[in-house]
Amino acid sequence: MAIEVRIPTILRTYTDGEKTVQGAGDTLAALFADLETRHTGIQTRVVDGDQLRRFVNVYLNDEDVRFLDGINTKLTDGDNVTILPAVAGGMA
Repeated sequence: MAIEVRIPTILRTYTDGEKTVQGAGDTLAALFADLETRHTGIQTRVVDGDQLRRFVNVYLNDEDVRFLDGINTKLTDGDNVTILPAVAGGMA
């Protein structure tokens, strides 16, 4: 099963500068574990224990996985996963 994962600039140090990488897994948790085998350190930047980190957004085929099953969201061959750091700030 091939899943394309889009990597944000801030995490590309873990992927040797690659914007997209291929991974495998039947859930997001399995996908991130698979990515960790080739891109050491990336999993801990995205996952905290058994859930996604608070300030990381993950999209499956352009749908926010927080509104699906989070880290347990099911994946199928050919899916696209996008990792985006949350943007915060503004004027008080």
